[in-house]
Amino acid sequence: QVQLAESGGGLVQAGGSLRLSCAASGPSFSGYTMAWFRQAPGKERELVAVTYWIGSRIYYVDSVKGRFTISRDNAKNTVDLQMNSLKLEDTAIYYCAAAYRKPGSPRPDNYDYWGQGTQVTVSS
Repeated sequence: QVQLAESGGGLVQAGGSLRLSCAASGPSFSGYTMAWFRQAPGKERELVAVTYWIGSRIYYVDSVKGRFTISRDNAKNTVDLQMNSLKLEDTAIYYCAAAYRKPGSPRPDNYDYWGQGTQVTVSS
């Protein structure tokens, strides 16, 4: 059993930066593919970035490439999402998700555990 807790959301002006953090409790964190999803009002949950449990593979959705960076620290059981050059369309609830020994996937049902989410609001 893994519990995930996100932090770091908030209100930021367009062009600004935020850093989200997800702390995981439970064993075998290094065996989990870790992902950040987001969900805006009226839209489906969307994969933003994922870091695989093996091979150091990382994937970003096209809309955040060059602006967002996902990183994990297996010693601290954390995965962060550094978000730069934020745009209005980045406004959403951001969720941390974990999949045990599975590849990354844009399908939410691929993931075994979810955090409660943290709100990110980008204003003009």
